[in-house]
Amino acid sequence: MDAAKAVLNRVRLAAAARGDVRTRANSRRRQSRGNRPVAAPQDFGRDPQGLGRVFDRFVAERGWNSPVAVGSVISRWDELVGADIAAHCRPESFEDTTVQVRCDSTAWATQLRLMNAALLKRFGEKLGPGVVTKIQVLAPAAPNWRKGKRTVSGRGPRDTYG
Repeated sequence: MDAAKAVLNRVRLAAAARGDVRTRANSRRRQSRGNRPVAAPQDFGRDPQGLGRVFDRFVAERGWNSPVAVGSVISRWDELVGADIAAHCRPESFEDTTVQVRCDSTAWATQLRLMNAALLKRFGEKLGPGVVTKIQVLAPAAPNWRKGKRTVSGRGPRDTYG
């Protein structure tokens, strides 16, 4: 007899001696689950759980949802808005549900204002509803022409932006 077949028969006899009976329903269920054992219903006792699920429950129990959302908006900015916008617009702050974004030119500030509704929809899909409800676009910072400790009041440089 084949060695593998002999081992299989011994294992089947040992299982039958223990009282484990193999039925077609058990074998089909085991095959459909990829030969993994059937898990018990969701019990938050001592059963092993995925790290993401444990972390989500941990954050929710402590009421840290909004600080985590703030961090995810700032840290995932490039992913959320895309590489083109991220190259020219950076988030400066996030208070309540408002993100303040500074762009490097007035053209990009205008473009971001026009894309406001689409960006809010994307934030809602990726971060959850109500995390970001308003995007405040800040104008680019103008250069400072003051040098040294003393300044003279007046009109300042004129033909620079003409």
